[in-house]
Amino acid sequence: MANPLSALGDLNKLRKQAKQMQQSLAAEEIVVEKGDFIVKITGGQEVKHFSVQGISSQEAVDALNEAIKKSQQLAAKKLQEMSGGLGGLLGKKN
Repeated sequence: MANPLSALGDLNKLRKQAKQMQQSLAAEEIVVEKGDFIVKITGGQEVKHFSVQGISSQEAVDALNEAIKKSQQLAAKKLQEMSGGLGGLLGKKN
């Protein structure tokens, strides 16, 4: 019988890799210019700048970041429901 605690070691390794990837992505910056619009966003999906016709708005940046955060939370919730949470990783049945 396989040791169910070995999955925790694998999970910890995956968490470390994910954290390293998040840090690497956060350091990247993407700039998109379309007509009068300029958007600067990190690889970690955080909007740093948003402007229209040269006019920037911190309120718009905050609203975009809130929308992105909510979509990420929804995606995480759906993924957790689909995988059955940690029980699925540890081989437990619900």
